[in-house]
Amino acid sequence: MVSVVKNVRGRKRLGFFGRRKANWQLYLMMLLPFVHLLIFNYGPMYGAQIAFRNFNPLLGFWDSPWVGLAHFRRFMDSHMFRRVLTNTLRISVYGLVAGFPMPIILAFSLNYIKNKKYAKFIQTTTFLPSLISVVVFVGIINQFLNTRDGVLNNLIYYMLGTRINFLGSASNFTHMFVWTGIWASIGSGAIIYIAALAGVDPSLHEAAIIDGATKLQRIRHIDFPSILPTVTILFILSTGGIISVGFERVFLLQNNLNLSASEVIATYVYQIGLVAPIPQWSFAAAIGFFQSVVNFIMLVIVNQIAKKLNGSGLW
Repeated sequence: MVSVVKNVRGRKRLGFFGRRKANWQLYLMMLLPFVHLLIFNYGPMYGAQIAFRNFNPLLGFWDSPWVGLAHFRRFMDSHMFRRVLTNTLRISVYGLVAGFPMPIILAFSLNYIKNKKYAKFIQTTTFLPSLISVVVFVGIINQFLNTRDGVLNNLIYYMLGTRINFLGSASNFTHMFVWTGIWASIGSGAIIYIAALAGVDPSLHEAAIIDGATKLQRIRHIDFPSILPTVTILFILSTGGIISVGFERVFLLQNNLNLSASEVIATYVYQIGLVAPIPQWSFAAAIGFFQSVVNFIMLVIVNQIAKKLNGSGLW
């Protein structure tokens, strides 16, 4: 105990720079990821200024004419603004409301299964889709929902005598996209909550069982409050990307028949920034910048609300 007190006092006497010098190995280890962060995360922010210019590659960043917020106003005044923003919000909010509770429910269910081998089998089975690449995953969806010979459509045909065009229907696109996404991510999401539930004190459950508490009561009064900080942080992060729908899966599922419901901000930026006969780099950058700003504002707002409600937050 005396030696510990002496070490603490010695560290205090070292001062700020002395402590850094004494732990130089740790700071050297931290240097590589810090440099990586600067180069690949903060370095590209230099190019964000093209959202405020009429960017010309021959003139470069600084010599391209400055136009201020002209591209942002153009996007908000365009006929596509309402369409892509509505589609993005519809998919994001629907996915958040329907998908966010699913990993929590699965984690609670697996935590109370007495047969651990069966629980491990279910956990592994639900986790496997997250290991499949997006392209392969979309290929499986296409084969499963295909109108002519898809497994689900064959089943519907034998039961109802009709087929449903899931892939070519704008009205069905949002449901298809959200629920296939839940199927792909529910297992990986549940792992986080299972790990959080492993830290719950078993004596609390033992006392609750002695008092006659049911499993639902134990989940409500013991398990859920214990993992609430984890749930809050993941919810804040999910809300912070409220208008960021994954580009790859939307793009691969998109076709001319469902375009009215599947054209989101990410795919619109791709179309005008890369696919268009005359790419509009500055306009595309302005739309992407707008998306990032809205996500950041939502992140800050939800974080402050969460801190006031339960004291948990990202900062």
